[in-house]
Amino acid sequence: MQGKDIRIVFMGTPDFAVESLKALVENGYNVIGVITTQDKPSGRGRKMHMSAVKQYAMSQNLPVLQPGKLKGPVFIEELKSWKADLQVVVAFRMLPEIVWSMPPMGTFNLHASLLPQYRGAAPLNWAVINGETESGVSTFLLKHEIDTGNILFQEKVPIGPDETVGDLHDKLMGAGARLVLKTVDAIAEGTAKGIAQDVLIARGTAVKPAPKIFKDDCHIDWCKPGAQIHNLIRGLSPYPASWTVFRENGRKKEIQIKIYRARFEKDDNAGAPGTVIVPNRTELKIACQDGFICITELQMAGKKRMKVEDFLRGFQNAEHFHAI
Repeated sequence: MQGKDIRIVFMGTPDFAVESLKALVENGYNVIGVITTQDKPSGRGRKMHMSAVKQYAMSQNLPVLQPGKLKGPVFIEELKSWKADLQVVVAFRMLPEIVWSMPPMGTFNLHASLLPQYRGAAPLNWAVINGETESGVSTFLLKHEIDTGNILFQEKVPIGPDETVGDLHDKLMGAGARLVLKTVDAIAEGTAKGIAQDVLIARGTAVKPAPKIFKDDCHIDWCKPGAQIHNLIRGLSPYPASWTVFRENGRKKEIQIKIYRARFEKDDNAGAPGTVIVPNRTELKIACQDGFICITELQMAGKKRMKVEDFLRGFQNAEHFHAI
């Protein structure tokens, strides 16, 4: 049997998942339906918005289900009625066994890391935050414990020294779509051989987690080494973004700043961590443990993201602040 002969149900939500769904549809695979999250209010007007996957599915006239409860009897019966051979999951919710065990060919997930490393909700972010030089995508068969099923295929992708998580996201999105097609074909042909994740863990190697990221995780500690701070900024850009607070010397005035792009400049005489200097009114540097973080893109609370030159033109007393 060929991959294009089987009945596929696709499950996903964000832009990252759309690339895989698009690859299936535009390459002639038989996607019989799509499962995604319910529409949600967002923005200042709190208007209802569809997921990126739903928007694409509707543009292709694909049937869409948006269950509130994945164990709900109505949803389960609707899903059964589609009679899928295989389910493909990309950036969706954790599935109950009654769902992932339904199709005869099983359910596989695309995960944005080289499993078993970086299991969890934020694998792209943590790979960059931890200074990895390589990441990738993995397809694996679902089972009870999240992100632990047998690996089917993997593709490695390098991470450049100045790349942000946004850059990595775009590279893995394309690599993931290619891997989804490869996996569907192998499953249909009966050549997909799963490998237990434990086999892939080298002796003495720690498995690094990728837990959900909270606001406190994004706060910059200027007492840390510059390389670590630079990686944190890269690993949170463009979302959710690293942040610091500028406090004016001798006053209570504070301004919260998000930092999107920066570089590290080593200097053993940088001064007290958090010291802000503005050389020639064209650069914004903040001292850290072993040098300076030179900011190139930032955003003040309630303002648009901007280049540091634009920030300095409208913020004449930046050197009077201390970063905390």
